Amino acid sequence: MIPSVGERREQLSRRFPEWTPLTLDGRLERCAQEFGDRPLVLTDERTLGYAEAAEWSARLADGLAALGVRPGDRVGLLMANYLEFVPLKFAIARTGAVAIPFNYLYRQDELAYVLAQSECNVLITMTGFAGLDYLDMLDAIAPGWEREGGEALPDLRQVVLLPTDGRTRDGVLTVDGLGELGAGAPGGAAPGTRTPDDLGDILYTSGTTGSPKGVMVTHDAVQRTAYASALSRAFEDGRRILFSLPCYHMFGYVEGLLAAMMVGGAIIPQTAFSPAGYFEGIERHRATEILCVPTMTVALLEHPDRLTRDLSSLFAVLSGAAPSPIWLWERVRAELGVTELVTGYGMTECGGAMTMSLPEDPLERASATVGRPKLAGVAGLPGDICVYRTVDPVTGEFLPAGAEGELVSTGPTHMLGFWNKPEESALALRDGWVYSGDLGIVREDGYLVLTGRSKELYKSGGELVMPKEIEELLTARPGISQAYAIGVPDDRWGETGCVWIVPEPGVRLDADEIIAFCKENLARFKVPKHVLFAEPSELPTTPTGKIQKFRLVQQAKARIEGGKS
Repeated sequence: MIPSVGERREQLSRRFPEWTPLTLDGRLERCAQEFGDRPLVLTDERTLGYAEAAEWSARLADGLAALGVRPGDRVGLLMANYLEFVPLKFAIARTGAVAIPFNYLYRQDELAYVLAQSECNVLITMTGFAGLDYLDMLDAIAPGWEREGGEALPDLRQVVLLPTDGRTRDGVLTVDGLGELGAGAPGGAAPGTRTPDDLGDILYTSGTTGSPKGVMVTHDAVQRTAYASALSRAFEDGRRILFSLPCYHMFGYVEGLLAAMMVGGAIIPQTAFSPAGYFEGIERHRATEILCVPTMTVALLEHPDRLTRDLSSLFAVLSGAAPSPIWLWERVRAELGVTELVTGYGMTECGGAMTMSLPEDPLERASATVGRPKLAGVAGLPGDICVYRTVDPVTGEFLPAGAEGELVSTGPTHMLGFWNKPEESALALRDGWVYSGDLGIVREDGYLVLTGRSKELYKSGGELVMPKEIEELLTARPGISQAYAIGVPDDRWGETGCVWIVPEPGVRLDADEIIAFCKENLARFKVPKHVLFAEPSELPTTPTGKIQKFRLVQQAKARIEGGKS
């Protein structure tokens, strides 16, 4: 029988009577000593224990050192949720280098940008995945990359391949070859050259408002976030977390891998999401928790395998990226047998999810808010993991408690800044506060309510317009599945409103009727001038499913200039 939430938190607090900062490789070594052969990674093909992961990462680190990787170098990981990701990630830390887990769904131009912008020295990449050919991409980006990056990537010295589709390149080392190289040169990595407060990761944002930015976070920051998550979610000893959310993203990396390590738990990573795959993984590996976003949760509920698979081990769900309506939480509880439902909110710039509802919270609180600052009650890490306040999105002045404004936060897990982007760093990080770009309210009980995006506000005739108000009005109207309001350039007004509409299946909508409806319900300056229709597949999204409104603006300008609706 699983202990109560309170008992589990007490057990975890006893495990961490005080917070001892460690480097990432130091954390793995500590866990290997404590948990030995316990599973750390579970896949259908192989189980990787803590001790084996530490030994493997040491060999890989010595291999990287033999290639010339030194403290402060930047090593890119272009890799889906394969088992090899884990030892490679800790191997990079062991060398003292900085890990850059890249988004493996980048298009060629995006990959070229982040490789150059990060000044990547060594790249460890899959050969192919999900129809993408990374060897072909590298051929186009930097011809001759097998030897060096050339003019396109002058900092790139070496590429290592994980032959996910069986291919290799003459003269190019594989991950297995990297381990063999390290076995022949033991001790070359010389761990201990970095401190917990040193830069450990550069994590690129998904780019909802422009080009990706490399967020610099320390070894200690991501571990503090992970511990606070385990405490807030009340982990039992040995928790098993199944997810397909990528480990280049804070969700899989921190809320999955690093959080599980705090209690000697295991991750069950999957390289792609499918409801059948989730259900099979839960049954086979006795998962106790799954990580989802709301669209994934809906797909799970609609899949027939939920009726035939043994899901008795599962009792917890963490759903992030977007709020979940209460009916969805109720169905998860009733149809999947889940008793602990948690949501969260945060940013890469803050160290991942900074707020979280608690598993003992009523469903109404998990639906109406994005949680409260994570618990972090150990010596050296007292109280909550961070502090949230709101500021006026125009003047930047702090607002009184309960007032709606731009959410800002401060805490020990927040970023050092953006890699090689001093101006953007200065805008986002001011006097120790990270400015989120999100609009919201900090309630009296400490729970946060999101209300919109300050970066998505636009001015029409000098008046600020909040897109969320328009979107909520329209999506409540029958026949409209999704609505996204944006500002587009206008010769007379500077900017004017434009709304993208996704109709419900089989429904035909009229743009003039939608504008008339807006005139009846909105102030004049908020009424959109343009209404554009799209299918769901036409909407530009990040790999985590967030709508890229800056691309919607580009598409709208092209449509409007072309006279299409």
